[in-house]
Amino acid sequence: MKKAELIAPCHFGLEAVLKREIIDLGYEISSVEDGRVTFYGDADAVCRANIFLRTAERILWKVGSFTARSFEELFDRTAELPWEDYIPKDGKFWVAKAASVKSKLFSPSDIQSIMKKAMVKRMQQHYGISWFQEDGASYPVRVFLMKDVVTVGIDTSGISLHKRGYREVSGKAPITETLAAALIMLTPWKKDRILVDPFCGSGTFPIEAAMMAANIAPGMNRSFTAEAWTNLIPKKLWYDGINEANDLIDDEIETDIQGYDVDGSVIKIARRNAREAGVDHLIHFQERDVSKLNHPKKYGFIITNPPYGERLEEKKDLPALYRAFGESYQRLDSWSAYMITSYEEAERYFGRKADKNRKIYNGMLKTYFYQYQGPRPPRIKK
Repeated sequence: MKKAELIAPCHFGLEAVLKREIIDLGYEISSVEDGRVTFYGDADAVCRANIFLRTAERILWKVGSFTARSFEELFDRTAELPWEDYIPKDGKFWVAKAASVKSKLFSPSDIQSIMKKAMVKRMQQHYGISWFQEDGASYPVRVFLMKDVVTVGIDTSGISLHKRGYREVSGKAPITETLAAALIMLTPWKKDRILVDPFCGSGTFPIEAAMMAANIAPGMNRSFTAEAWTNLIPKKLWYDGINEANDLIDDEIETDIQGYDVDGSVIKIARRNAREAGVDHLIHFQERDVSKLNHPKKYGFIITNPPYGERLEEKKDLPALYRAFGESYQRLDSWSAYMITSYEEAERYFGRKADKNRKIYNGMLKTYFYQYQGPRPPRIKK
């Protein structure tokens, strides 16, 4: 297959993290926009991006882009795209999602319906048939409209890439795996440093950190829609990608990663999730209140997602909770702390203004990633 453009959507505000990941994987960036990074790659890149990228939500194979200000124009431009290059005669195809921002066309259901009709017309002409059985592999299409520019891609991932396959059960208010991985990457934490999450819930931060430490690819234990696209991607490329991932695992690594939560039932869930991810031997989980947070070692990291108080009755408990968290942090000599929360009084009750903060959208929820940076450890003389 010749080089194509691949689109990797991500959380708003974390495009730079994903861009760095893609470059580290060996691919050239085409463009960076709000909530997505586009890069050049071939069929092998589709497999490797799905298997290795920790912060992408999915990988789309770009079919094309064009301007459309009317539904007639949308139909005509969609029908001009070479759908037969991607979708075989028996392929199941539909517009799975349409999103529109600052565009004249804004009805997702109308956009989906008209584009499907245009795809059918194009493929009827190419294949010389009037009816498609659609009983073969699935080719779900996703569409973005931004200021009347329509970008069209076929979803190679299927279920979102934040579904690693290890978290069947979540505690309340879970943070997604992709967001947790991106936030860890925004910190200077390295696998030889201590990491504690005092509000670990179902264990996402500690598990993602342990997978990074052991170099376990996030997509190793799940399937992808494009695995069935034998007309585009030889099966061998998927096997090659998994073999590459297996070869890179460092299971002998020693870490100091800990997860605490006041709720013993979610600690059980966290331990089960860690076992499913293959990193339970790298993490110590414990039922512990944030007021009991302490550690004898210096230069550690706290990376956490404290309760936001989404329900009204929970909000009254937040001042005491954040105050206890802040007091515990003050006792940790030379540590750094990073927390993501939508609670607007977080800094006030934590007792200290953050050195940095970063606005990040967790779905539709505006949150801030507060960063309290401790000193660097002294260099060890050789």
